[in-house]
Amino acid sequence: MADSPHDPGDPDANRNDVRGSARSDRAEGAHHRREDPPSSNTRSRDKKQKSFWRELPILVVVALALSFLLQTFVARVYLIPSESMEPTLHGCPGCTGDRIVVEKVGYHFTDPRPGDVIVFEGPESWSEGYVSTRSDNVVLRGLQEIGSLVGVVPPDENDLVKRVIAVGGQTVECCDDQGRVMVDGVPLDEPYVTMDFPFTPGVVTCETEVKSGRCFGPVTVPEGHVWVMGDNRSNSADSRYHVGDENQGAIPLENVIGKARFIVLPPGRWGLIDSPEILPS
Repeated sequence: MADSPHDPGDPDANRNDVRGSARSDRAEGAHHRREDPPSSNTRSRDKKQKSFWRELPILVVVALALSFLLQTFVARVYLIPSESMEPTLHGCPGCTGDRIVVEKVGYHFTDPRPGDVIVFEGPESWSEGYVSTRSDNVVLRGLQEIGSLVGVVPPDENDLVKRVIAVGGQTVECCDDQGRVMVDGVPLDEPYVTMDFPFTPGVVTCETEVKSGRCFGPVTVPEGHVWVMGDNRSNSADSRYHVGDENQGAIPLENVIGKARFIVLPPGRWGLIDSPEILPS
């Protein structure tokens, strides 16, 4: 029956069937494409991201452990807070002082020698008036202690920087007739000293009624100790100011933290710290 809409001879019916079949095929094709499994590149990228986040805590712990070991046994950075070592090291309250690298290994094998610039923990008599830098808050104080272990927070101790002038068994005093420090009776050549108390032969010396501020001693340094002085002799509360303590102003070797080697900040001050061997003139 040619007039029937279902007549297979009807050309329109055939066209409709073809169009409908094509749409169905496209829909099925799209459906299959959406369910395609992830590519190998996608799986690899996802795996790497998950692996990174799993490994990150381990990397952080390892970095902190390495920092602790380096700061404790090898070297540490210290800030210079005062002018006592001018002009060798710059520092002043409220300004940007030098930051120095203090190396800790060498003194395990040899003792400090005259001329070395050292960092040490001040003995009890040197630490009178020292105020803790830690917070009163228990949590903050705990975080500060952790930060100190890895080197991002200064240690809570009275650490000082001075130059070694004499070692155990030597006798140190000032002054000769030219105002120089003497060790075992021999005057020292100290090119790093540019600021000192006035000393004028015949006018202001160690024998005049009003003595020069340079004068001290003689003091024999106890064995196992070092006598230290700041390069800024007119503005340094060093061994000269503690001669009345149990060590006669000297520093026990066990208090020595290490030798100051480099200035690392600010950039304009980069360089080695001069530690010339002190020789008789």
